[in-house]
Amino acid sequence: MSTLSRHNAALSTANSSSGYRTLWRWHFYAGLFVMPLLIALAITGTLYCFQPQIEPLLYPQLLVVEPQTAPRMTEDALLARARAAMPSNATAVTAAISNAPDRSTEFIFRLADGEKQSVYLNPYNGAVLGTLSVDYRFMQVDRMLHRKLLLGKPGELLMELAACWTFVMIGTGVALWWPRGATRVQDALVPRFTLKGRPLWKNVHAVMGIWLALGALAFVLTGLPWSGSWGQQFKALATATHLGAPPGTWGGLALRSVLPAGSGSQESAETDATNATFAGHETHAAQTDSMPGMVMDDLPLPQTPWAVGKVAVPASADTNANTNAKVAAPLPLGHIVAQAASLGVTSGYNIALPTSATGVYTVSYFPADPQLERTVYIDQYSGAILKDIRYADYGAVSKAVSYGTSLHMGRYFGVANQILCAAISLGLALMAVTGYVMWWKRRPQRSLGAPSRERAAPPMRGWKAGLVMLGIVFPLMGLTLLAVWFADRAIFGRAARRQREHERAAQ
Repeated sequence: MSTLSRHNAALSTANSSSGYRTLWRWHFYAGLFVMPLLIALAITGTLYCFQPQIEPLLYPQLLVVEPQTAPRMTEDALLARARAAMPSNATAVTAAISNAPDRSTEFIFRLADGEKQSVYLNPYNGAVLGTLSVDYRFMQVDRMLHRKLLLGKPGELLMELAACWTFVMIGTGVALWWPRGATRVQDALVPRFTLKGRPLWKNVHAVMGIWLALGALAFVLTGLPWSGSWGQQFKALATATHLGAPPGTWGGLALRSVLPAGSGSQESAETDATNATFAGHETHAAQTDSMPGMVMDDLPLPQTPWAVGKVAVPASADTNANTNAKVAAPLPLGHIVAQAASLGVTSGYNIALPTSATGVYTVSYFPADPQLERTVYIDQYSGAILKDIRYADYGAVSKAVSYGTSLHMGRYFGVANQILCAAISLGLALMAVTGYVMWWKRRPQRSLGAPSRERAAPPMRGWKAGLVMLGIVFPLMGLTLLAVWFADRAIFGRAARRQREHERAAQ
């Protein structure tokens, strides 16, 4: 046996004794599943992170206007113009309120077939700039790709699984490359570009993994609370333990918009135009927007703070016993905007409009600074504030999630936050590419190329306990861990046994 062969044999023995191949095997399985999804998450996440810069470039004729010294038109006048530009059976469901001098005004309408369209107007002269599908605008498609691959619930679960398996990939990857024995810390942190071929790819892959491990872990931890399966269960648990949503938001506090009886006051022409729209709403819309059990996440809002996603939407009590009584008219949109300003919410927020006699105005403010988050329910007739939820009302878990969300989306400290998120995301995508190249260079013919089993694998009780804990905390991942373990034993274990029998027969 040559010197090099003896060295490789000794290295293999050392690696086996420390559980190296077992870790490598699990790292391989995790990477095999996560790698393609990681690339999709990295690209879509980076694009969404730069939404404020990208969308005005994609739709300049709709989003951007020339700043003027002339006063802006009132919200009610603009809403009337938007309504005139839409089909008569369309229902206004959301108003986007912004005081930016170079941005248009946006209203979202629900069409008769359920599709939602945004209408953009010049806030200075009321000119209709055009319409855009809410579900098919570029950033919404990108967001749905990021969350569920445009595959609905199955895609959402798949992305959640990918995030969970990233824990396994990060843990095994760091353990594989962490300095041990004669290896220096510098070798684990500084790439050696003097290497060539697969050793170079492996070195770059490993060093990048060490540097990106914390960022990847942060991305997973801050993204999972928004997932469709585990995230909803986590939110329910946080609420049940009084660490999530504010007290009373899951039905413990009565929230009602009272439908008043009596004669209404005389309003301006613009107010009359706005109020008239409520009388002509379709029965279907009224039933949809007044359904018992609706929560904030069901409202037609672009985004809502995590803490209030399960807040019950108020439903009015019909106190109008006298059917012949004249019902007071709803308050105009302009009144609600002025009322929000008096509460300190002046720009960059959305209002879910009441689309039935039992609805309320819902002001949703989701800024970059989590401490400024605000959710306000306003009675559509009296203007009474039914509920005003602020960051200070959140539980400890919701406060942490709010900060994590802002950092995850690259919003908390401006452009620097966006660049940091992009660097981590694209670095993870490059990790996936280098991992694929490494596999391609060593792959055997007609085989998956999974690292071979150790003949005498160590107990590795710590790692097994860690996997069990992950499976308990993330049940969906626990099921796939069991599936991979059984498949590995049943399929690849059988091949390994045949190989050992062949070796014994040859001796």
